[in-house]
Amino acid sequence: MTTTRPQTYDTVSRALHWLTVLGFIGILTTIAIWTIYDGEEWVGALFGVHKSIGFITLLVIIVRIVWALLNASKRPAADSFAAKAGHLALYVLMLAVPVIGMIRQYGSGRGPLKVFGVQVMQGSPEKIEWMANLGNMAHGKLGWLLFALVAGHIAMVVVHRIQGHDVLYRMIGRRS
Repeated sequence: MTTTRPQTYDTVSRALHWLTVLGFIGILTTIAIWTIYDGEEWVGALFGVHKSIGFITLLVIIVRIVWALLNASKRPAADSFAAKAGHLALYVLMLAVPVIGMIRQYGSGRGPLKVFGVQVMQGSPEKIEWMANLGNMAHGKLGWLLFALVAGHIAMVVVHRIQGHDVLYRMIGRRS
């Protein structure tokens, strides 16, 4: 017996996708403000906002992955191996970047991780060099790689649209 896969993602998948998008916009906004106003005294306050948005986005991504695995047979089929590989790379980095950030936070010796003022993870009382070094070396670089993949993801939606194979409707829930 063959079953037909749906042409659009379910409501929960779409909501989790767009919540992830909002999280990424928040994260990029903090980075843009840091870059533009580098050296200003008040910019340091954005670290807490960046960490808070990143942590909440990580939780959304974890729920998103669990939901996707539980509903794999109910999702639209991937168009190609490249699409599958691209999505896998996105998910790996969406997990790795914030987890490495959390490792850096723990090992920095600067105290606990707080999400909008609420402690969610204890920090090491002393600096743990390998943790701090891993975070310093990889968090930002992998973050930029993640955003490059996101840009490629968006570009492929546009390419598909130009080629007459509109895939955006899958994530907005209706044919456009």
